[in-house]
Amino acid sequence: MQVVEKSNFKILTDYEINVALSAQYRLNLPIKVDESKLDKKLLRRYFSKYPHDDLPLFADKYIIFRRGIGIDRRTDYFFKTKLNTILARWWRRFLKYTGIKRFFFRKSSAQSKIDPGGRVQINSEAEPDSLSVERIRIENMKLSISNLLSKNTIQEPTFERIIVLYRLASDEVDEDRGIYVKHFKNIPMADMEIVLPEKQIPSLTPVDWVKFVVSAVIGLVTVVTSLQMPKADIRIISGILSALVGYCVKTYFTFQKNVVAYQNLIARSVYDKQLDSGRGTLLHLCDDMIQQEVKEVIVSFFILMQKGTATRQDIDLHCEELIKKEFDVNCNFDVDDAVTKLEKLGLVVRDAEGNYSCVELKHANKLIGATAEEIVMKAREGADIS
Repeated sequence: MQVVEKSNFKILTDYEINVALSAQYRLNLPIKVDESKLDKKLLRRYFSKYPHDDLPLFADKYIIFRRGIGIDRRTDYFFKTKLNTILARWWRRFLKYTGIKRFFFRKSSAQSKIDPGGRVQINSEAEPDSLSVERIRIENMKLSISNLLSKNTIQEPTFERIIVLYRLASDEVDEDRGIYVKHFKNIPMADMEIVLPEKQIPSLTPVDWVKFVVSAVIGLVTVVTSLQMPKADIRIISGILSALVGYCVKTYFTFQKNVVAYQNLIARSVYDKQLDSGRGTLLHLCDDMIQQEVKEVIVSFFILMQKGTATRQDIDLHCEELIKKEFDVNCNFDVDDAVTKLEKLGLVVRDAEGNYSCVELKHANKLIGATAEEIVMKAREGADIS
């Protein structure tokens, strides 16, 4: 956990998950985790020993870490999505005018505060307050004849890096069984189900069940009404029943087709977006942590070379200004860790007033000594000469 936090990863909170999953992007089927296949003891023991604020509800089964916020865009005609949006708007208006909506569709207090089509506001490690990214979705566009037949661009914020940690459940009493660590890149927030462990095959959605029930009721009412007529035509009744059964079968096979498409999308997304797993992820995190700390030390030393003397607060401010000027990126510079390492290496000196100054560059190189890369290069040069 310390390596993950040192690499600037943050544990995903319940609020961030609710914001991320409050909309749909590419996945349109309900996806759930089969919690019976996940171990619930390991993480529970860990967090009881090392408490952490604002843990998600599933923290005893698996943990999701995230770092960085990006943007994913798709441009297409989206004919099916546009037609579904128009039908959904008509249906909502019908429910609103008839008064049915308030009886069957009630949002919880937590969900009512989240706008699925508005701006996504996530606390970012790079920003002192928060980062806001706009969601652009077909469902929030004004659809007309002109844009119905033209291409549109939709936009969804992404988590640039995600790490998922979990352990599978086992009937055997084996405390040393493996822990799964998986590393993903550029995951759209609305499609975060891609990274969930032990996903269940989705079942029929409530909309599909409504289609079945409504079709059955309409068919039965029509058949009963036809039978009560003085001259009931068996051919008409058979046609109605055939159409009813055909519609139900079509709905079922459409759902099965969507399930296959979902499985292909999941497999393709995992293949494209998974960076590494297991030991490779740990090595990647260690490398990230080392690079991060080395860069912080170099930037702090460079600032002291330019300014001569400075307090910790001044070093922090100047480092953040330098990064903003050179890379146009806001960051929260970890000056305490950088200055502590410079002191341990003997590269800076602190006076009685709390001001820091650095040693000369040549002297600093002597104090640090030869790096592993320099030793390898000298060994190669010696081998080439011989």
